[in-house]
Amino acid sequence: MAFTEEQIAFRDMIRKFAEKEVEPRAAEIDESDEFPADLAKKFGEMGLLQLWVPEEYGGPGGDLTTVCIAKEEIGKYSLTASALCGNNSIGLILPILHMGTDEQKKKYLTESATGTKIAAVAITEPQTGSDVRSMKTTAKRTENGTYVINGRKNWITWGGHADYVLVFAKTADGTDADAISGFIVDTKTEGFSLGRKERKMGRNGAPNHELIFENMEVPESCMLGAEGTGFKSCMRILDLNRPTIAASSLGLAQGALDTAIAYCKERTQFGRPVAQFQAMQFKLADMAMKTEASRALLYSVAAEIDSGDHSRLAMIAAMSKCFVTDMAMEVTDQAVNAMGSAGYSKDYPVERMMRDAKLNQIIEGTNEIQRVIIGRQLTR
Repeated sequence: MAFTEEQIAFRDMIRKFAEKEVEPRAAEIDESDEFPADLAKKFGEMGLLQLWVPEEYGGPGGDLTTVCIAKEEIGKYSLTASALCGNNSIGLILPILHMGTDEQKKKYLTESATGTKIAAVAITEPQTGSDVRSMKTTAKRTENGTYVINGRKNWITWGGHADYVLVFAKTADGTDADAISGFIVDTKTEGFSLGRKERKMGRNGAPNHELIFENMEVPESCMLGAEGTGFKSCMRILDLNRPTIAASSLGLAQGALDTAIAYCKERTQFGRPVAQFQAMQFKLADMAMKTEASRALLYSVAAEIDSGDHSRLAMIAAMSKCFVTDMAMEVTDQAVNAMGSAGYSKDYPVERMMRDAKLNQIIEGTNEIQRVIIGRQLTR
């Protein structure tokens, strides 16, 4: 798709910001595996944490295309930083925009607009990943109308640094979709605690924690939507956010391709640059074609969703997430191969990009699950 002049100006601004603020930090963030609080502060000041908050609540008023543009540009240098961009979209902004009450919108969207709030979403549990309906975490209603939450969640991105967590829990027995409800939880609430921090292959600096809820009592006003609508809320949130995962992966692929091309132009073998060998040109050409094809798919999907036509939302969101993240895994792997031992060395970013790319094939619904979604939509 062709970007508007406003979108091009935004892209160029984010590109310069990423080159100045993200690229110099990327290797250090990966090496230390520490949450980049200073970068989060700058993202908030730039309006990137809260990119999706509507203007009426004091936010930048971005849409899906805007978020994808930002995530792609930042993802060229760091998947962690790209994940931080629009951080509170999935944990606060999107669910509240679509399912929240007027009071919740006023409170949480206004707070998010300040650019100082980190949010997380807690769905995954030790024994229930893709099988959301089998979650064990419960929220029992008390006589005075509050809910008491008990259970554990794991692999929760930003969970150890979040101000708010959107927690999904069973409010009824059984595995029906209407047994699950969503709650917006302040992490300062008594009964909330952190468990282990996961040790990961990639996306270091974006910590994943186990979250523990022990008799954590929350008011009814924390519930997102009506009781029993949490599963549907969860699925819609994931549908709306999946293209942004694709955007981060697109950035990884482009960053790896750019690095490989630059290296192959400088590296000489048998008296000439490696880039002049036909075999290498074919490899780079395949990488470039797949990256461009993914870009076309992603932004056509984003444009359709932004238009308000959600008739194909589940299918096209799954397509963008699955296709682009698979492509990024392939392109980053080929970038390592193109650069040989240099590609395998931590002196260059492509080995990190390859490690990071793997995660996006797994999170927010594995790519096997994406294919299930697409297949069911095609054959229903």
